[in-house]
Amino acid sequence: MGKFDKMLLVSDYDNTLRYTETSLRGGGEAPPVHPENLRAIHYWMDQGGAFAMATGRSLAAFRAPARDIPMNAPAIVDNGAAIYDLRTETYLVKSFLPDGCLEHLRAAAGAFPELSLELYHEGDLIQVVHQTPWNEQHAKLTRLNYQVIAAVEPELVPLPLVKALFVADMAVLKQLCRFMAEKGWAERYELIFSSDHLLEMTARGADKGRMALQLKKLCGCEQLYCAGDHANDLPMLRAADRAFVPANAIPEVLESGATAVCHCLDGAIAEAVGIIERI
Repeated sequence: MGKFDKMLLVSDYDNTLRYTETSLRGGGEAPPVHPENLRAIHYWMDQGGAFAMATGRSLAAFRAPARDIPMNAPAIVDNGAAIYDLRTETYLVKSFLPDGCLEHLRAAAGAFPELSLELYHEGDLIQVVHQTPWNEQHAKLTRLNYQVIAAVEPELVPLPLVKALFVADMAVLKQLCRFMAEKGWAERYELIFSSDHLLEMTARGADKGRMALQLKKLCGCEQLYCAGDHANDLPMLRAADRAFVPANAIPEVLESGATAVCHCLDGAIAEAVGIIERI
């Protein structure tokens, strides 16, 4: 028996396993995954553990980086909208946006014309309403193209939608959350910040925490360990038997009660594996 039998370790990708923040803000190519992280992941799996990624990125945007990450469990993608097995190219769990979402997205875009809106579909299609330089920079990071559309209209936006991503200053995004709540729509969605200018919208119940617990069952594991750096990681950090946060995490996550480890750039996942091994 291995040291990590029946254990599932789930890591966020951006700024937890690999530091990409500088690249997203126009600072050039992101550094590769720290070699100690890769060594630790291989050790974890060699000792019987299951390792998975849980990313806010769409499936299409995660395919390229996934090639460089050793994994022996399906991935949580689209900020918790789905569990996808990259080895068999199969969705194991899907929780896409419900019927009526286009009406709500159209109303939100109309009420807040300063918003940029990214719409993610099953497959490679990404649509953008109100294109901004941020969308261009995001596309460079993910190496995905997008289609600019004039508005959220049924004849322009095919369904189903996997998730939507609102882009604006934090003050505007908080106003948007209040707007959705006042309309009574917030109960149908998860509205979770994934940076200081990004608000993710997935179906109600589609978050990294619930998906991590489902993945734990799918993998036949008994213990769940999670690592993440931002607000969209909090649901899985709370769901975990033990959670870890890199030193570069936002204050809310650093104060969540999870175990703090080193900066993402210094091998945060490797340090987490070392701590688990000593438990």
